[in-house]
Amino acid sequence: MKNKDFFVEIDCQQKNKHGNEVCGDCFLSRKIKEEERIVAVLSDGLGSGIKANVLATLTASMALNFTIENQSLHRTATTIMKTLPVDKVRKISYATFSIVDVDCEGETRVVEYDNPSFFLIRNGRIAKPESHEIIIKGKKGKDKQVMATTFNAQKEDRLIFFTDGINQSGIGSRSFPFGWGVKSVGDYIISLIKEKPFISASHLAKRIVIQAEKNDIGSLRDDASCTVIYFREPRKLLICSGPPYDESKDKLLAEHVRGFQGKKVISGGTTAQILSRELDIPIDVDMSNLTSNLPPKSTMKGIDLVTEGVLTIAAVAERLETADEIRRPANDPASDIIKMLLNSDEIHFLIGTRVNNAHQDPTLPVELEIRRNVVKKIVRILEEKYLKEVHLQFI
Repeated sequence: MKNKDFFVEIDCQQKNKHGNEVCGDCFLSRKIKEEERIVAVLSDGLGSGIKANVLATLTASMALNFTIENQSLHRTATTIMKTLPVDKVRKISYATFSIVDVDCEGETRVVEYDNPSFFLIRNGRIAKPESHEIIIKGKKGKDKQVMATTFNAQKEDRLIFFTDGINQSGIGSRSFPFGWGVKSVGDYIISLIKEKPFISASHLAKRIVIQAEKNDIGSLRDDASCTVIYFREPRKLLICSGPPYDESKDKLLAEHVRGFQGKKVISGGTTAQILSRELDIPIDVDMSNLTSNLPPKSTMKGIDLVTEGVLTIAAVAERLETADEIRRPANDPASDIIKMLLNSDEIHFLIGTRVNNAHQDPTLPVELEIRRNVVKKIVRILEEKYLKEVHLQFI
């Protein structure tokens, strides 16, 4: 999401408690395009494992949906607390939550219940926006306290919130007998940003989770989740794939590529040849990595990446959908495209619609889709799963 001043990048990194196959924390986010809003929720279920995951998922789902529907904070919190099932052993129903609601003008609302307090990093320091307490009446006088904060975000602000698996990591150790501590987490975040002022949301969140794991000597004693929201200058990416339907549009394609302010990817041999001719830039095939199942990359001056077309794009779509690239990064052209996609905010696809007869060959794999359908799939995944701003144009 963006306005005239900044783009909102959001990412959450999680690691399960050592020995558990599922995470007892749940992170959900949604981009509401019609209202130009982003809503994100992080919840920590009681305990760990499956039961905790169910509690956290139920809580996060309700919080997300109620917030999207602009329900009052009081109704949202009350409904969540009344709905959660009671743990048979501990006789309590419990899941924490942090809700963040950001609009296109940067107005940000944060609602917190029992998670560690969030950090707002501004100008290299921890800022302290005003918060107010809301009391949710409970049974037998067991009232709940919910904290609500509203502020206007500025460019280069970072909003960081996490579960207690982060700040309680290392508890009982010689270095952190009482746990890492919220203050120490804040100091660590400041040091990371000082070291890398433009560190991405994903890299910052990952570094925080990894440090928590190190505090627990490599074996997390609790689920650890960290979400970072970064208000920054948008990173733009152009991906051209396929020749224009009419050859008279070749020059228009070349001018579009020449004038684009951002990183540029050309996916398709014919497309690369057209641009090489129109821009008078030679193409060189990179033969340094031929271990991949995909055709090798090429190089063109002024273009950040040149790859084969449909096969590579289809691999990108499949890996984005399954998240294989995130878990097991490959070393091939599809991986290179994915890295650029994930590191970009405003992504422009310029897709040629001339039919390539080679892709109609019935001997090719059935799952090989026509270029435009594969690209539409990538666009959907980038918008829904990764909250990217995507523009699709056919030529």
